[in-house]
Amino acid sequence: MVATRSTGTGSSGSKSGGVKAKSASAAGRRAAPKARAPAGKGGGPAQSFSLVIAGSGGAGVMTAGTMLLEAAALSGLYGLMVRSSGPQIRGGEAAALIRVASHPIENMDDRFDCLIAVDWMNLQRFSDEIPLDADSVVVGDPNEGELPEAFARTGARFVPLPFKATAKSIPGSWPNMVALGLAAGMLGVPAKIVDEIIAKSLKKGGDALVASRKAAAAGRETAGGIGIGLAGTRSAGGKGRWSITGNEAAGYGAIRGGVRFVAAYPITPATELLEWMAPALSRVGGVLLQAEDELASINMAIGASYGGVPSLTATSGPGLALMTEALGLSVTAEIPVVVVNVMRGGPSTGIPAKSEQSDISIATSGLHGDAPRLVIAPNSVADCLAATQWAVHLAETLQAPAIVLSDQFFGQTRAVIDRPEDLAFGNGRATASAHAEAYRRYADTPSGVSPMAIPGTPGVAYTADGLEHNERGIPSSQTADHVRQLAKRERKLAMADYGDRWADIEGDADLVVVTLGSATGPVREALARASGQGIAARLVSVRLLAPARPEVFAKALAGARRVLVVEQNHSAQFHRYLRSVYDLPGEVRSYCHPGPLPIRPAEVLRVITEWSRA
Repeated sequence: MVATRSTGTGSSGSKSGGVKAKSASAAGRRAAPKARAPAGKGGGPAQSFSLVIAGSGGAGVMTAGTMLLEAAALSGLYGLMVRSSGPQIRGGEAAALIRVASHPIENMDDRFDCLIAVDWMNLQRFSDEIPLDADSVVVGDPNEGELPEAFARTGARFVPLPFKATAKSIPGSWPNMVALGLAAGMLGVPAKIVDEIIAKSLKKGGDALVASRKAAAAGRETAGGIGIGLAGTRSAGGKGRWSITGNEAAGYGAIRGGVRFVAAYPITPATELLEWMAPALSRVGGVLLQAEDELASINMAIGASYGGVPSLTATSGPGLALMTEALGLSVTAEIPVVVVNVMRGGPSTGIPAKSEQSDISIATSGLHGDAPRLVIAPNSVADCLAATQWAVHLAETLQAPAIVLSDQFFGQTRAVIDRPEDLAFGNGRATASAHAEAYRRYADTPSGVSPMAIPGTPGVAYTADGLEHNERGIPSSQTADHVRQLAKRERKLAMADYGDRWADIEGDADLVVVTLGSATGPVREALARASGQGIAARLVSVRLLAPARPEVFAKALAGARRVLVVEQNHSAQFHRYLRSVYDLPGEVRSYCHPGPLPIRPAEVLRVITEWSRA
């Protein structure tokens, strides 16, 4: 098990969970969400149900999980699916971790109600990721061997179901369709909807379609005898909802923001973003180019942007490390560019397929010299769309690099969400007109933003490179020029109006939990549970990490006596960053743990409860 840590007490002194789509502009103080009982707990009907479909590579568990999520959505449920796989490049064990609910959800629960194991191949490797207890059920094939000890010692009840034999008795069917039917039955998804999804997936129809439907029906027959499932109400239907991953959402947000050129080198867990954008860009007249490495990709994106085309690249931690020099060029030459960094476990190659908020330090402080940049962290799968669109807008308007800190959980999680609202931003890149009189590319304007001449515009030629320069762009090593340009680049970011979009603030208690990114979902759920126990807490989910906003941050924490900073990394990078740029009021504590395990609501609730009673 990975260790969790609570550190730092005392005052501050010094690579397609449904979350209800909410615009980043829905920031500002809101009432804390209504407390919800965890699945199977609290004495009432379960409004949330968590299950896993697992098996060896090639068993089709991801296909079954994706189909189940879509069927659940059409039956009026929200949900999310997290993919987990072993370290092998091909084959190996795989698991689809799924949570569904009658309400929008953003994160996985503390435990799983059911583990459906088509076979046991190396499944014990997932034991830390699939917490079970005495109220859980494991449905497994008795012909595949005994229940692995890692799951047996949890006290979970074992229900035998011969998946392979059942599928073999229906010529042309597969065990994963039996698992699909079983899971759908426990969730109360009508057989008609499951049949529709199977037909949509198989497309060709014929005997394979008939066999798959029969297999699903056979699995459904078992569901009633297991004794657990999703209860409670659901909406009339979910046809207006979206099924989307964070990577897809970020790609769509970039296109909505005006990005028409992408250069990138594949890297887990950002590759799917690039795969999604390639055909999507072609439909809007854009281009995606696969570069030979990350160094080439960031420089190509900067070059295209210099030519007047809003541009983007996507990567993960190792790639971002390689891009830092070029990002410095973007800062100095004031050329906008967007980098979507889908964080993973590190350092070095780390754990490519697992999530970790471990690139906060390099994103906020990792460039050479005094290099102001924008750092934006979406706080839900849905928000990956809005936050990326906003990042493009800011980069273009402020002529600066913008780093979007997504992560593997967001990027590769498929979620059922309400349709996001359409966002529109005013302004764009300020450009120079032809033959502008006495044109100075880097004029020291009051706002810090100076018109950018697009190459080919007559009469406004200038030099753009990584050397320090004067207002006309002529390289200069003079102190006055250097200081003036440093202040100009800093001022344009510091003076920009970011509105309420910089953070989501909920509640008004003197116990404040500050968090970011994918830690927001479990924190929000923990605070809802705390509210049900009579413990009031305020949530501040920071979306704009850089530049720092001292005045608005102080207002958000006004009246705080205790501040808890929650994040998913080993060294409390977010806490340390906050302490470096803000005065945190009252007693401050840090709660952090590294990946690959996610932060769960019960962890945060425990810390809040213990602290509130201290």
